Amino acid sequence: MAELLVPERSKRLVSLDVFRGITIASMILVNNTTGRTHPQLTHIQWHGWHLTDLIFPFFLFIVGVAIVYSLAKQSEIGVSRKDIYTKILTRAGLLIALGLLINLPGHDLSDIRIPGVLQRIAVCYVIVAVLVLNTSMKWQASASIGILVLYWLVIVLVPVPGYGAGVLDHEGNLPGYIDGIVLKGHTWEKSGFDPQGILSTIPSISNVLFGALTGHWLMSKRIESEKVVGLFVLGNLALVASFVLEIWIPFNKKLGTPSFTIFIAGMALLFLGMCYWFIDVKGYKKWTTFFLVFGKNAIAVYFLSTILANILVTVRIAQQDGSSLSLPRFLSHTLLAPWAGTIGANLLYAMLYVLLWFGPMYILYKKKIFIKV
Repeated sequence: MAELLVPERSKRLVSLDVFRGITIASMILVNNTTGRTHPQLTHIQWHGWHLTDLIFPFFLFIVGVAIVYSLAKQSEIGVSRKDIYTKILTRAGLLIALGLLINLPGHDLSDIRIPGVLQRIAVCYVIVAVLVLNTSMKWQASASIGILVLYWLVIVLVPVPGYGAGVLDHEGNLPGYIDGIVLKGHTWEKSGFDPQGILSTIPSISNVLFGALTGHWLMSKRIESEKVVGLFVLGNLALVASFVLEIWIPFNKKLGTPSFTIFIAGMALLFLGMCYWFIDVKGYKKWTTFFLVFGKNAIAVYFLSTILANILVTVRIAQQDGSSLSLPRFLSHTLLAPWAGTIGANLLYAMLYVLLWFGPMYILYKKKIFIKV
């Protein structure tokens, strides 16, 4: 049985809530642009990365950090192992159910997308939580690397019929091939590939484990300045390692290549290190309220904003030429584009949509209502 350090109750990691809030607000923003916008606010087509490609992996990293804190607190108040496992499985089941519900608007059970953001979080959460409960930090560190090595070997050595082994292009890669067989008709792309598919979830487990290891580091009895230095040193080492690995295997978020997964760990460590230093160590917290509002109810606001957005795009507005526009695109092009330009309107609509959700989340925040999913 692994020994979990218990954090001081008075020393809540505000920087983690802020990091989570920045991530969720950014996720809502980039998911709700209504057309062409700045390239960095879109996912890159395949190899490489844009800023948008960091957002969801950052959230997975944050999940890992939060797992360590949550399990330690439950151990502190005497929650039994049986009850902890029950909570873990219940939460995962709820996340999967919410994820499927998000995918439902505009579809039925015959063609609903099965994978998704919340589904991937659920799978990774269960696996990493069980590992944290039952293994030491050394085992978790070994698992985080071992999983990436195994995944690398699988995607480069296992042949895809008609393409061979080691194909990492959009067509012919092993994760897409497996998704097309197992999830046929229930994936993001008609070709069968899904960015949150089955095999590509494996490196995401490492992503969450890197977060868990960071949580252990932050909960240690080291002084705060040492913790900050550690975050920056490890973050930069991870970045160097990722660029070295890129020589052999490219950065690719959709495939979750090992080079990209380690790159994400490095970037997340540096970003969390900056937040931790300025917010928790130096005490600069006045600017954090906007992001805390989103970070305290992250899953709730993601679910509600996403399902509403998915419903809105099913509403069609007829045009004079006989065509139709989705309601978000109609509002963007009709109300905003005449004075903000097409690209500006696309981004402005997304920003307004984020602000729309700030209102109800702020009310919950002020009333200290935090929806735990």
